[in-house]
Amino acid sequence: MRTVTHIQTIPYRLPLHEPLAWGKASVLNDAHHVLVRVILSDGAEGWAEAPPRPTIYGETVDSICAIVAQELAPRLLGETLTATSLPTLNARMAQIANNQTARGAVDIALHDALAASRGVSLAEQVGAVQGRLRVSYILGIGEEEAVLEEAARVVGQGVRVLKVKVGREWEADVARLLRLREKLGPSVDLYADANECFTPENGLSRLQSLAELGLLYCEEPLPVELLRERAALRSANALPIIADDSTFSQRDLRRELALDTFHILNIKTARTGYTESAAMLAQAQAAGKGVMIGSQASTGLGTVRAALFAAKDGIEHPSELSFFLKLQADLLDRPLVLHEGYLNLSDIADARIDPDRLREMAT
Repeated sequence: MRTVTHIQTIPYRLPLHEPLAWGKASVLNDAHHVLVRVILSDGAEGWAEAPPRPTIYGETVDSICAIVAQELAPRLLGETLTATSLPTLNARMAQIANNQTARGAVDIALHDALAASRGVSLAEQVGAVQGRLRVSYILGIGEEEAVLEEAARVVGQGVRVLKVKVGREWEADVARLLRLREKLGPSVDLYADANECFTPENGLSRLQSLAELGLLYCEEPLPVELLRERAALRSANALPIIADDSTFSQRDLRRELALDTFHILNIKTARTGYTESAAMLAQAQAAGKGVMIGSQASTGLGTVRAALFAAKDGIEHPSELSFFLKLQADLLDRPLVLHEGYLNLSDIADARIDPDRLREMAT
């Protein structure tokens, strides 16, 4: 029986073309992330990416490396790895509170290692069935001309759906959305991410304004703690609402489904791994909710891992699988390319870390 013999963390840093700003104060200036590598007793390896987000989960590069070494790895080393043991191993990691992307990356790396050991693709292991995936791109808050220039650049690279960060300055947000619509035309779809920046007093009128502008949805318009107000806003049905910050876990999702606070669930495999993400997908589908797969500003490897999950049956909304367009460099052994708004699974399913690039970018 195959067992887990080593779990390694490798920090790395990749430069961005431009910073990503969102919410009330968050800014990402580069991608300083952590690779997680799992090695099994038969020599099979699995890889995943953990993106630290101090302003969201409280995790840093150092905390991810420490929690893996001090708490997660000791719970897994020497344990048998099979398809049936994966939920048990994930439950052991769940004994550690928070540390979402550290636990998520280890879980994904375990899946990858198991697939390699079994001699099957990770796509088969995960249950990917869709051949191509509709993709969205995260467009951050910034100076209007710079944002328009970035949007034009990524549309030229194949993006056809833009998720536009809003909420800091509403009048400027509306002006920017109008300019984007004018510049990009009807072939590019837009939706908004307010990152909890609206209020109960202005939330409905702002969703109505976004609907009048032709936007598809709005992600997390109100602060998460305002449960009753979020349920009332959803029931108004001014614009489909996406749940993200309110659904970090299965436990969160059960609460949100009970109160019916959203229309579409944004599952981020970077924070819930494959095991918990699959359970959340089943919960959402059973409740008749739509699903998309989100990015935690993942670089190439994290994008590939999220894309394989996004190819599961029933995930039909555009998924955030294009953050790699923000990178000046990446670690993969091949480029990721969009085709008129889609990512072809056959192009990316076998992508791997290039060891030379990793040596160059490791910190």
